[in-house]
Amino acid sequence: MSITITSHQLGRLIARTADHIGDDLTPALHGIRLDADTEYLYAVATDRFTIAAARYRHHKPDSENTAPAAPFARTIPATALPALREWIRTMPGHDPVTVTPADDRIRFAAPTGELAITIDPDAEFADWRGLLRGVTEQTPNTGEPVFPALGTRLQARWQSADGVVRVRATGDHQPVLVVGEDFLGAQMPTRTRRDGFSTDTDTLATLDDVRTAWQDAFSTGPAITPQTALPSPPQLRDEASKTISEVAEDLLKQALHSTRLLTAVDTSEATAALATAGVTAWAAYRYLDALHTADPHLAATVVAETAEELDDGAISEWAWDAARAAGHDPQQWQTELQERQARKQAAA
Repeated sequence: MSITITSHQLGRLIARTADHIGDDLTPALHGIRLDADTEYLYAVATDRFTIAAARYRHHKPDSENTAPAAPFARTIPATALPALREWIRTMPGHDPVTVTPADDRIRFAAPTGELAITIDPDAEFADWRGLLRGVTEQTPNTGEPVFPALGTRLQARWQSADGVVRVRATGDHQPVLVVGEDFLGAQMPTRTRRDGFSTDTDTLATLDDVRTAWQDAFSTGPAITPQTALPSPPQLRDEASKTISEVAEDLLKQALHSTRLLTAVDTSEATAALATAGVTAWAAYRYLDALHTADPHLAATVVAETAEELDDGAISEWAWDAARAAGHDPQQWQTELQERQARKQAAA
């Protein structure tokens, strides 16, 4: 009945759902539900106003190395989550963590230690699968405007869901669907404004009401899009990519271009340079892909920091300092390079 997940991914499941935990007035919802089937481990939390489910694939259906684990579902009490999160932070992100439900415990075992949390194995939880299925299968209400009122305090809970999420609203009184990578959630619309008045009597309940209330502020000219109305920051010609997807695309493009041009060059130096560029780009892509799988947040940080270094332009200085910090002798490397260049010139 055990499943294995990296410590980083376990911590990420908790972080993406913790903001949606219900309060202690509803004990059944005062925690995070770990729900494992034969393929995914889910972390689910809900406070009745929002619901969030994040997942991690612990077993591939076509895997021949291990048999799928038996399904289980246990609720980790909110009071035990600080200890679990602190325990996760003490280990490297790539360390494997085995999650095993017991009679009245759920055990987490890693190479550096174990943690057992007391649980109620019979604790009930909301039918989250049915709830989210219902939200995804909602159809727009015919004749009803799609202009729901959403509590801004609740919207702040989605900041840990993903860097970018998609939303779908099908009616004023239907839950709004929130979708991210391996993430699914929903938020209930509110019927009461912050000042306590019902939205049923809100004078800004429709888009026509909004246009009427703001007509004095709107320009008398034609409507324009933000892309044409707002200035964009200047783009440097050598500006480095700052997102993981852009960097991955650039590396793959460089690997393909360099290797395809190998047969089109004449000199041995050009051939060697293209071969080196292609091999290096492919290696960098593989490393980035592995890092993104193991620790997406660290990958994003490294990409952003590297982009700043590339924009700075002092690559040789950064490399020199990194070599010295790693215990190498960059001056000796420079001397050897100059000696090789001198021998080539003498032979020519």
